Amino acid sequence: MSDTTRIALVGASGLIGQSLIRLAVGRGDVRIIAVARREVPLPKGARMEVLVADPENWANAIAAANASVLVSALGTTWKKSGKDEAAFRSVDQDLVLACAKAAKDCGMRQMIAVSSVGADAGSKNFYLRVKGEVEQQLAKVGLPRLDVLRPGLLRGARGELRPAERLGMVLSPLADLLMQGQYSKYRSIHADMMARAIVGLTREKAAGRFVFEHDALVRAARRGEAQI
Repeated sequence: MSDTTRIALVGASGLIGQSLIRLAVGRGDVRIIAVARREVPLPKGARMEVLVADPENWANAIAAANASVLVSALGTTWKKSGKDEAAFRSVDQDLVLACAKAAKDCGMRQMIAVSSVGADAGSKNFYLRVKGEVEQQLAKVGLPRLDVLRPGLLRGARGELRPAERLGMVLSPLADLLMQGQYSKYRSIHADMMARAIVGLTREKAAGRFVFEHDALVRAARRGEAQI
């Protein structure tokens, strides 16, 4: 078995965060330390730390995690932000960047950040524009390695499912078959596959900035499984 990788996780209560926590249960190669503003639900058998702090104190919590990898699965929705651009940016941009800078300051070697397919700082779509801006800003933080994950529609059990997401999940098996070639990046992906890809990417040692869309995420997940 490889050495244990300590992962500081922000966004632990979300779909991907919860999948990553479940994946770590019973494994000796990864240890999750969640940083959250409140206690997060843990699956049966989970043995992990949850460092609870207000977001303005997350830098101290991230440092206390003594981790080598930061995973950011942070993200809100337009509805939860009250349809307020500043409120949306405060989580999806400001808090993500603050966590990245905290990881850099305490010497972490890697950040894995969940973005979105179609992220583009020049997009007319507000959501995709913010995601693209964040990607650019993360690249300037100076962490040795930055992995940007750009999933399409996320599948998995959600506590709250928006109507468009519910319809998308119903149609995704057929839609995925139609998305070939350059359009394959828009295929849906299960949150559990994302979690496996994240674990796989923690094994990578090369420095630099790397972007992973659907097919590359699937390959990363398979590499992670092969190393268990």
